[in-house]
Amino acid sequence: MTAETLRIHPDEPEPELIDQVVSSLTSGNVVALPTDTFYGLAVDPVNLRAVERIYEIKSRARYKPLSLLIADVSQVNQLARNLDSAFDRLAERFWPGPLTIIVKAGSRLPLRVTANTGNLALRVPEAAIPRAVVARLGLPITATSANLSGLPECTHAQGVRDQLGRNIPLIVDGGPTARSVPTTIVDLSGGGDSWMIIREGAIPTHEIALTLQR
Repeated sequence: MTAETLRIHPDEPEPELIDQVVSSLTSGNVVALPTDTFYGLAVDPVNLRAVERIYEIKSRARYKPLSLLIADVSQVNQLARNLDSAFDRLAERFWPGPLTIIVKAGSRLPLRVTANTGNLALRVPEAAIPRAVVARLGLPITATSANLSGLPECTHAQGVRDQLGRNIPLIVDGGPTARSVPTTIVDLSGGGDSWMIIREGAIPTHEIALTLQR
């Protein structure tokens, strides 16, 4: 297998090209596409074979859940449960943007997507291409970084091709990503007023703290 490259405008994605990406996803394929941080591997999260394929391609540990991209905050209520004011404040302040929020998963998505943790890691990206794909698909897409475990994340389509070009059928080339640092990950799954920074990335911890103290 040698990956096909599909060039899509990063700011104004062509609808007919987005349809091609969605068609590949609904066929159960793994597709690499740009986000606002790194290139990521997208699949239909309800297709368990496709989800498993990501773990195989990346040589990713099975206990690590996959983060999901959504088109807008309104989709969260379909996917998560026990949301509180902390979630609302963070989403209002930092979405769309490089903040991944871990919440309790609802019943719509398979438990396998959560790596059997019962939690979801969600984000609304600034990048137009993944938002357009999610809107057209009608489901979130996975967004784990498009690289082999232990190797650098990719900010260009060529980097994805070098690492994974023989293992996936389609790479969306939307040009270089806007950032070269990962998302910040904050865990709200404990409920109440509890929160924990799992990874500090593009958004500093003190900005999260200030937002949650309001």
